[in-house]
Amino acid sequence: MSSSGAEAAACSPPSKKARLDRDTGSNCTGNHNLPLATNNKQEVDMAQNGGANEIDEGLYSRQLYVLGHEAMKRMGTSNILISGVAGLGIEIAKNVVLAGVKSVTIHDQANVQISDLSSQFFLREEDVGKNRSDVSCPRLAELNSYVSCNSYTGELTEEFLSKFTVVVLTASSLAEQLRIGEFCHSAGVHFIVADTRGLAGQIFCDFGDNFKVVDPNGEQAISNMVASVEKEENGILGVVTCVDETRHSYESGDHVTFSEVQGMTQLNGCEPKEVKVLGPYTFSIGDISEMSDYTKGGIVTQVKVPKFISMKSIKSAMDAPEFVLTDFAKFERPGQLHIAYQALHLYISQHNSMPKPHSQSDAEKFLALAQELNAQSATKQEQLDDKLMLLFAKTCAGNLAPMQAVIGGIAAQEVMKATTGKFSPLNQFLYFDAYECLPEDGVDGVITEAMCEPKNSRYDGQTAVLGDQIQNQINDLKYFLVGAGAIGCELLKCFAMLGLGSGENGKIIVTDMDIIEKSNLNRQFLFRPSDVQQPKSSTAARAALKMNPRLHIESHENRVGPDTENIYTDKFFTQLSGVANALDNVDARMYMDRRCVYYRKPLLESGTLGTKGNVQVVIPNLTESYSSSQDPPEKSIPICTLKNFPNAIEHTLQWARDQFEGIFTQAPETAQQYCKDPKFIERTLKLPGTQPFETLNQVYAVLVKEAPKSFEDCVHWARIMFEDNYSNSIRQLLFNFPADQTTTSGAPFWSGPKRCPHPLKFDIKNPVHFEYVMSAANLRAANYGFKQCRDRDLIADLVSKVNVPEFVPKSGVRIETSDAELQGRNDSFDSDAVESLQQNLPSPNDPSLPKVNPADFEKDDDSNFHMDFITACSNLRAENYDIAPADKYKSKLIAGKIIPAIATTTSLVVGLVCLELYKLAQGHKKMESYKNGFVNLALPFFGFSEPIAAPKNKYYDTEFTLWDRFEIDGEMTLKEFIDYFKEKHRLEITMLSHGVSMLYSFFMPPAKAKERMSASMSDIVVKVSKKRIPSHVKSLVFELCCNDDTDEDVEVPYVKYNLPN
Repeated sequence: MSSSGAEAAACSPPSKKARLDRDTGSNCTGNHNLPLATNNKQEVDMAQNGGANEIDEGLYSRQLYVLGHEAMKRMGTSNILISGVAGLGIEIAKNVVLAGVKSVTIHDQANVQISDLSSQFFLREEDVGKNRSDVSCPRLAELNSYVSCNSYTGELTEEFLSKFTVVVLTASSLAEQLRIGEFCHSAGVHFIVADTRGLAGQIFCDFGDNFKVVDPNGEQAISNMVASVEKEENGILGVVTCVDETRHSYESGDHVTFSEVQGMTQLNGCEPKEVKVLGPYTFSIGDISEMSDYTKGGIVTQVKVPKFISMKSIKSAMDAPEFVLTDFAKFERPGQLHIAYQALHLYISQHNSMPKPHSQSDAEKFLALAQELNAQSATKQEQLDDKLMLLFAKTCAGNLAPMQAVIGGIAAQEVMKATTGKFSPLNQFLYFDAYECLPEDGVDGVITEAMCEPKNSRYDGQTAVLGDQIQNQINDLKYFLVGAGAIGCELLKCFAMLGLGSGENGKIIVTDMDIIEKSNLNRQFLFRPSDVQQPKSSTAARAALKMNPRLHIESHENRVGPDTENIYTDKFFTQLSGVANALDNVDARMYMDRRCVYYRKPLLESGTLGTKGNVQVVIPNLTESYSSSQDPPEKSIPICTLKNFPNAIEHTLQWARDQFEGIFTQAPETAQQYCKDPKFIERTLKLPGTQPFETLNQVYAVLVKEAPKSFEDCVHWARIMFEDNYSNSIRQLLFNFPADQTTTSGAPFWSGPKRCPHPLKFDIKNPVHFEYVMSAANLRAANYGFKQCRDRDLIADLVSKVNVPEFVPKSGVRIETSDAELQGRNDSFDSDAVESLQQNLPSPNDPSLPKVNPADFEKDDDSNFHMDFITACSNLRAENYDIAPADKYKSKLIAGKIIPAIATTTSLVVGLVCLELYKLAQGHKKMESYKNGFVNLALPFFGFSEPIAAPKNKYYDTEFTLWDRFEIDGEMTLKEFIDYFKEKHRLEITMLSHGVSMLYSFFMPPAKAKERMSASMSDIVVKVSKKRIPSHVKSLVFELCCNDDTDEDVEVPYVKYNLPN
């Protein structure tokens, strides 16, 4: 989440200019009553993503890691029509424009009503009475200058519809859906219906009779190293066994191809072969009887084989629907909602209006209509859910921002699937509902018709569902939003639409210590190009205020953690209604989770990874916390694999990243510490093993031995580094372990995961060789404050003058072949060598010492040589070991540990979060009311479950969970504290700690224990920790180890020790 300022000058897409008036957009055109005419065509072409084969990687980088270049190119030629731009339509349009299609035309013949502001975030109160499409278009256009945005208010004729790749209807009658759907199906135009009615949503997709899916799931192709290929079943069936380091992870039905196979060379580059899994390390590949016998080696790689899907038109699908299940606990719900939606269209056609919000009489009319329709329907439900029909009727007139976000996120992803063939489309109907958001005891008598009557308020769309009392509760909520990135921006948008924090007692506090980068603009939709290099939190807060000027919002630029507990104090947390996390790292999430448990505040936790997303709601005294379960740790690469035996590009990239950090960051930092820290030598000499010698030798090299005097010296150093890394070290390795080396068992040493390397001969004409030297020299120059040089001819000339010493491999050089050998190595340092180094080091105060500047790795700045170095460094090592190289784009993903991201998933996830917020605002108490969720839009998959209850522990007959604690008010001596637990709780304290400080233990020396017994608890904390208790700290936390009456250890809660005022 950090950024260099170097790209600020070039942060905006080429055609985007900062505008003073955000109400107009240079890439927005209005056509009002005419089909897309020739006068717009130029606008559309100009807005294309940098041309047919050019994509702005600086803007789309995180999305590119989700979709890939080919899909992005296909999407960049697509024209999209979205009809209806109330809350749902604008949500879809926002996500599609951010994604980078060629053009988006929004269509609406209706004028803005005040109730639209409940979920349409681009509308303002002064827009009431104006056309929705015309008002929204310029604000939509600001999201992405590469996308042409057009407003259209005419009729949806077949001539007009035929100009689009995808047509999306969000506010159409069933008759209109059938008319347009049938035309689109016959004309080859992809067709989507998306609709929300209160707490229910619907999506339908029709991509034609023969839709090509090029990648069903978007997962990275799996590669494995081959251990053997056997001919079984009379020499016919090929059975592949993989090297047993890891399971192959293929599934039956997958397809694979091969490379680097010796002996059975017919497999290399073969047509994809279908896999049948036989075991975790074995699978069959069909008939190989005509192939030679296998000798050794080989890599097997998964191949994504396109598949074709046939979809029905909406007219055909209505009577024989296929449903995507969104909640396995509501197995019968899609069929019920299918009837409800048809009944609603019929009701509107008969009454020329929707059922009134929470009107019992209108709901009963709707129910009668639904029952009649069901009886005649080809999709008749055996038992119509009357209660569901009544709820649907009472709430369908409302529009809720979270529902628009959920359905809008899913529908926008379907638009992308239609234009790219990337991921599996919905087949074909999806229904989703969230009636758990209504009062737990039911709506009858709790939400009345009078509570839901329009009041000429921007929240009328929300009160139509929830009533004005719940609306007032939402207005008065106080929420702490931690993070203003992608999830944070979407949450602020939803908070603004909900009115959260807009009441007299309400407030939103948002904090984020980051600044806006160009790559953020693709999914953090509150930011514009002119905001780059500005603080995220304050910029997002201003944008949210434009959406709802009634918000009370306060922005901070603080990192949450122990260092800011003087800001986020007991008083701060006590006033909160809850916390919403919008963080991108586990440590910060766990810290905020601990804070919420301590202060007993609800936590809304969420995250995304490409098309995957998850939501967790943490409820005080009810559920487990975020920290109660953790993902397994990432698998680490063995050190010896990195040092000497890489077999995958991930290994060489990690090695390159380690080179960068070691040479350009850690070494200069160590030299800086030597110059600034008077106790540096003292601390260094206390380090174990050879570390004292290595550390001092590093300082000597940076400041004296290898310190360059000019850029020419930097080039010389870089050329020698190439020789050392890619020739000399490899020659030494092959000297120790020749290509024909065998193990003690007689097996080839260079086999399985060990790939035999070869040294490289430097070639100035080889672009990778040159890029390595150029980037390494410039990074070295930056370390020492020299002016960087991009003159390739000059650098080539300097390289040609470098005299490279002859290298001869040495006997007696030890090279470990496993991490076990490495750990067993017993290195000791030569005290005389260390003493000699100390004497040779210059004084830290010597003014002639070079001023070194450590590099701070920044993957997104293409001008700083960081990724140029890592890419070249990795690919040269890959060349050593005959590993396929990776381009800069893939190298950035792996070495930069980039989290792929796309706006659609963020939209969906935040919608789900805010549905849980509705429940928290009302104080729902039942576990079954809440939903944790996991989604994967690529498949698509939706999984919801009740939160897990907080685990219960017990001492004696007292049950407790992580939410419980002992609470003590006022000061006590240690003796009084121990006696209190003995007398009141029958617990004998055997150990007592505060943080890392041990305050008391049964094995403590008697004299020390006696001395502490009469001291106050706070005095003991100060004495043992050697730190004063800050003035903002109102209570201390003590951890106890206790025995019960039987002298057995028992687990007990912690102690909250409230200090006297």
